[in-house]
Amino acid sequence: MEYRLIHIGFGNVVMAERVIAIIHADSAPAKKLKEEAKMKGRLVDATQGRRTRALIVTDSGYVVLSAILPETIARRFEGETDGTKERAPFHHFRP
Repeated sequence: MEYRLIHIGFGNVVMAERVIAIIHADSAPAKKLKEEAKMKGRLVDATQGRRTRALIVTDSGYVVLSAILPETIARRFEGETDGTKERAPFHHFRP
């Protein structure tokens, strides 16, 4: 089985197949979601101390914080960087 990994900034990656949503961190519902995940021990901070710009929600209930804009992460899911199609942001991992 092959897994597709997506860069979310600063050398951090998530499994593409486990992501169900990528949302802006500035909205009130996003802030509430972040606090609930923190209280449940399901918050992963991948910002390296930078400003949180996106929340990545996984199918297992984890919320991953990223300093990368949601639009940029979405383009990486589609295989684009800087408007051109390429496979650079993807890594394939076989256990």
